Amino acid sequence: MRGGRRVAGAGLRGFRTTVVAALLLAASAAAALAALYPREARRFMAEEDFRRYPGAGVLTCRTEEGVPERAAAAWLIGDRGLVVLNAHNFVDRKLRPTHPIDDCAFSIGEKEYAFDIDSLRFGFARDAKSLNITDDWALVRLRDPVDADIAPQPIPDAPALPTGVETLRVVMVSPAGHSNFRRATSIEECQIRQIDAPTEAGIRRARHDCNDGYGGSGSGIFSDDGRLIAMHSASLDMNSRRDFDMERHFGMALLFEGELLEAIRANLRADAR
Repeated sequence: MRGGRRVAGAGLRGFRTTVVAALLLAASAAAALAALYPREARRFMAEEDFRRYPGAGVLTCRTEEGVPERAAAAWLIGDRGLVVLNAHNFVDRKLRPTHPIDDCAFSIGEKEYAFDIDSLRFGFARDAKSLNITDDWALVRLRDPVDADIAPQPIPDAPALPTGVETLRVVMVSPAGHSNFRRATSIEECQIRQIDAPTEAGIRRARHDCNDGYGGSGSGIFSDDGRLIAMHSASLDMNSRRDFDMERHFGMALLFEGELLEAIRANLRADAR
């Protein structure tokens, strides 16, 4: 009997060890999938979402091993050859180069398209010392236009939104997904909570409560009627799962206005000539 109890005890200890290991693994997985806020309303993008937001694409870049991986969201905009995305995909906050664009490509409609690397334009000034949210944009043309059956996102109009505290229901569209979300794409109804004063470039920062994760950079923020109004850039305290706080815990996007909108229109005019 004593031997039987010893075997049973050993089995129980092994069972407890297995349970503890499973709980630790579950906790680790939960941390990896933690959203920015306690509320989690993201879902996978369906076919109808891609029809509603036609320019939704993905920036893919090769790792040091040469393996292509999803890096961020990017948008085909205005025509079949122009892409808008975040500048921080290629430079850090001190504007030091981090990833050469010739190691990257634009994916849309299950195909990959090479960039015309000489066409790359950043939103920050040549004499800038750091990267700010409102100049965290880049425009680049594709070496060849996308297939004729792929429609670009229409050129947005400057959003007629007042500066200041303003609650506006929006949709965040993340064609590259998020590192803390189980699916490859993500879409979520959320809110813009405040729009800050414009910079010298005439672009304003929007503070929002949309969930985010690494890979969500460049996500489009759309109004209820499907108009593109902003591009997500960064969030404070990633994966913290804390309530939105106007000063210490919020997502940041730049509105499609000022120099960004002017640059898009100028690029399209130049290409049309």
